[in-house]
Amino acid sequence: MKRRTFVKASLLSGCLTSTVPFLNPALAGAKQKAGKPEYYELRVYTLKNDAQQKLVEDYYQNAAIPALNRLGSKNVGVFTQQQPTTAITKLYVVIPFKSIEDFGKMNERLQADAAYQQAGAAYLNAPATEPAYQRIESSLMEAFSGMPKMELPAKKARIFELRRYESPSEAAGKKKIEMFNKGEITVFKRVGLTPVFFGEVIVGEMRPNLTYMLTFDDMADHDQSWKTFGSDPEWKKMSSMPEYADSKILSNITRTFLVPTAYSQI
Repeated sequence: MKRRTFVKASLLSGCLTSTVPFLNPALAGAKQKAGKPEYYELRVYTLKNDAQQKLVEDYYQNAAIPALNRLGSKNVGVFTQQQPTTAITKLYVVIPFKSIEDFGKMNERLQADAAYQQAGAAYLNAPATEPAYQRIESSLMEAFSGMPKMELPAKKARIFELRRYESPSEAAGKKKIEMFNKGEITVFKRVGLTPVFFGEVIVGEMRPNLTYMLTFDDMADHDQSWKTFGSDPEWKKMSSMPEYADSKILSNITRTFLVPTAYSQI
């Protein structure tokens, strides 16, 4: 009797640990790992002429992207502005990292990569009299819990919109992120505002701010999707809540329209 009871209990325990994640440490760990947020570095290059633009683009296409891919950053995006406002060119680069440790070790690992050093020599060793670029602005972001991983769009002709939301305080910035995590991202996806990533800027300029990227077939698709979003009942209900009022949690919005380069992985 006792043996039959023991066997039955053992079988039941085995079934539970194989089907219920929180009773199976291995599965629970895998689930936790799957939800761990990525990190994104956003670099903005200021380029004064075509020679600098070619040098930086050749560097990313032939040296940086292959090397970053080898390090585990598989989806590196490189974009030009769709509607530049000045003669000065800007190049936007998005580099995803699986962890903050991967970001921290990037430069050391690139230094040790002989293929990268050789392929990127013209950029890496550009003389002071003919620099590869004017300046680089860089920010580091942590992905939102509501969208912890980058979501790649289909490979076809498209445009991207990069949006930065600045907040009047850290608490206000967290409130806007909460709004996205608690339903706004879901509304985005439902109405056709196709997100690529959402990130809270943890190091960079104009903090506190969050930055996210959307993608559209064209400007007509962009305009229609935002119009649909603005009239969505769920969005209207959420945005009418006093704690989510724009006047309380947002102080400035900056948007930039981008076009992916031919070699961009986003």
